[in-house]
Amino acid sequence: MSFRLKSFLAGALGLVVAVAAPAGAQQQARGPVPVTVVTVQASDVALTSLLPGRVVASSVAQVRPQVDGIIKERLFTEGTPVELGDPLYKIDDASYRAQVAQAEAQVAQAEAQLRTAQQDADRNEELLQRNTISQQTRDESLATRDAANAALELAKAQLMAANINLDRTTIRAPLSGVIGLSLTTQGALVSAGQSDALTVIRTLDPVNVDVTQSAAEILRWRRGQRPGSGPDPDPMVSLTLADGSKYGHTGHLSAAEPYVNESTGVVVLRMQFDNPEGLLLPGMYVQVEIPLGTAAGAILTPQEGVSRDSRGQPLAYVVGENDVIETRQLTIEGAQGNQWIVTAGLEPGDRVVVEGVQKIANGATVTPEERAAAPADTDAADATPAKP
Repeated sequence: MSFRLKSFLAGALGLVVAVAAPAGAQQQARGPVPVTVVTVQASDVALTSLLPGRVVASSVAQVRPQVDGIIKERLFTEGTPVELGDPLYKIDDASYRAQVAQAEAQVAQAEAQLRTAQQDADRNEELLQRNTISQQTRDESLATRDAANAALELAKAQLMAANINLDRTTIRAPLSGVIGLSLTTQGALVSAGQSDALTVIRTLDPVNVDVTQSAAEILRWRRGQRPGSGPDPDPMVSLTLADGSKYGHTGHLSAAEPYVNESTGVVVLRMQFDNPEGLLLPGMYVQVEIPLGTAAGAILTPQEGVSRDSRGQPLAYVVGENDVIETRQLTIEGAQGNQWIVTAGLEPGDRVVVEGVQKIANGATVTPEERAAAPADTDAADATPAKP
């Protein structure tokens, strides 16, 4: 074998050995790598669930006529608040006033007939005592009196019904709230029991927000079985508007549908919020933060210090003894602002690498430097139980 061939083979073998050398050994040859770390501590962290929802009016009334007639006048301003009993529409009431007058005349006639029947019954009672009439005649007069009394009651009931129909020619607000657009006009013919509403009134203070949550999450919430957490004593919930801003009033859970949807496995929850400014409108998209409990002894870890392995599991590099890198598998319960809530895999006092992760590997020696504390973020979001 020639000298030139031997030199080529020796160089190739050296290259293969250099490539096969572990990254940690190569790093050791270069010396410790400077990294930035954060020393983590344990604390009790509040957990919340961020759920999408829609605003729903707490009460809705579709205004419909209860008598037939022609709309003579609209008595409200569209889009303004109305109170219970406020007049909204006026129906032509001429025929109904005539019915009331007819019913009043029938009552007067029935009263006159009753007076006559009562007088005959009293007279026959006296004549019977004198044995001048038969018992049958006296009984017939009493029956006539009772029939006249029943006719009077019937006439009074008809008068009451006529007055009710006359009063219904003024269509009034069935509840207090904000009235919408008028769906009819002056001169329109309306009828009792029609399917089309004249207008809609919605109660907007308070309002409801309907959200959905998985049945499994509901069970953990109610039983307090979330690992490492306990039930939250504060049942208040907060609201995030569509533009990302926080709503100024807190709400509370007012109802939960006692039914799990077979297709989706979710339960509908109803939250109630005060709405004195009228900012929340029905149909508006919002996000509700529901407290789920408190993770006792959890560790808040910067998100930039957590990566994933080939199986998608979260892990972190921790500076151990003698400044040697250790790899830790993490269990993450949720997020709080820009930090992960870690419930397993880290211990209080661990130094988690947050900068220089790309330059290190398990077993490498590093030169750690503690990162300066950032100013407190007063607008940090509550803990969200979504997995990273």
